[in-house]
Amino acid sequence: MLESSPHEVTVLLKAWSTGDESAREKLVPLVYRQLHRMADRYMAGERSGHTLQATALVNEVYLRLVDTSEMDWQNRAHFFAICAQLMRRILTDFARSRRSMKRGGGAAAIPLDESLVLGRGSRAEFVALDDALNALTVVDERKSQVVELRFFGGLSVQETAEVLKVSPETVARDWKLAKLWLLREMSSEQRQEG
Repeated sequence: MLESSPHEVTVLLKAWSTGDESAREKLVPLVYRQLHRMADRYMAGERSGHTLQATALVNEVYLRLVDTSEMDWQNRAHFFAICAQLMRRILTDFARSRRSMKRGGGAAAIPLDESLVLGRGSRAEFVALDDALNALTVVDERKSQVVELRFFGGLSVQETAEVLKVSPETVARDWKLAKLWLLREMSSEQRQEG
């Protein structure tokens, strides 16, 4: 696979936004490796023989991106943020369709850390996190976006700030508060189910 500069990816994204299909075709090999790394992080802890593999997740993201005919791509970070959001939706839909009991059925509460990203979390835990994140969106959409970009998208504080058009300090503060809010939300959800 090819390595590319962030500027090169941004130029191709902008061209794709204006309807240049050849730009999309040039973009795919440049971003594939990073998308696959993101998918690998999600799928790392799943059992072998799992019906959804990292490559299939990347392909599903690609299919959904092709359907977005009029996306106004800001830059490379914005593109990967949208891809992370799509991966989260795909995996959450998959987990919801596969789980047998509503909301984890007594699974232990887990902290918001890299264990879910690295795949050590169960489907129920992933769904519980998604439910809590959806609730956070209602309360404070920007904090929810910060979590999505940092936790699911793997973006840095600076990249997240660029996507959201806020200062890095605001992102750091939102990240800290959002993690606390989500932990509290997930803990109270466990108490209600218990």
